[in-house]
Amino acid sequence: MLISVTAVFLFTAMLVWGQTNNVAVTNHPAEIAEAPAGEVAGPAGQSRARVPALEAIRADCIQKRRMVCGRILQVLPEGLVVESGYLDLLQRPLGRSWLVTGTVLAGRTPNLVEGKEPGAVCAGLVFLTDYPKSRRTKPKPFDYVILTGYPAGQYTYTPVGTLQRTVRRFSASLSAAVSLNYLAGTNAAPARAAGVK
Repeated sequence: MLISVTAVFLFTAMLVWGQTNNVAVTNHPAEIAEAPAGEVAGPAGQSRARVPALEAIRADCIQKRRMVCGRILQVLPEGLVVESGYLDLLQRPLGRSWLVTGTVLAGRTPNLVEGKEPGAVCAGLVFLTDYPKSRRTKPKPFDYVILTGYPAGQYTYTPVGTLQRTVRRFSASLSAAVSLNYLAGTNAAPARAAGVK
């Protein structure tokens, strides 16, 4: 028994550490010219300067990951609007697949408070991107989803009419979450430099 638990732990650790970060490195001349003191200008210098930032973002995403388990309210081209907090979905045999048909009886856990530990069940309305895609199974409104999500900023969508709503965005892919967070940080940097909050 101890050997199997140890094997499962080691396998899980290898999966987490084995993921790659597919972040595109740009060679924009303005970025090269404005390299801060102490950084090497040019494509190779940019890559070296970004590695610590990417590793910090990756570690933060892993630390703040959540279990998104809930009902799909809206299917958008960019992802899924999910009302998370359906703990019934984590029971066997439902937890074997990432997508559960809407005919299953499951209810949202009342007064669920989201924990702060890694892998805690996410509570409330969220936007989920980069979920598994296949030709056989396509998510529909009122189906259920069970996936680990990595924080990827916020997302604003239009549920009805002209009403807009901003919710937390999670990605089912760690590398995609790192990319989204990195791009959001680099896009915010010029605004901060210009004095815009």
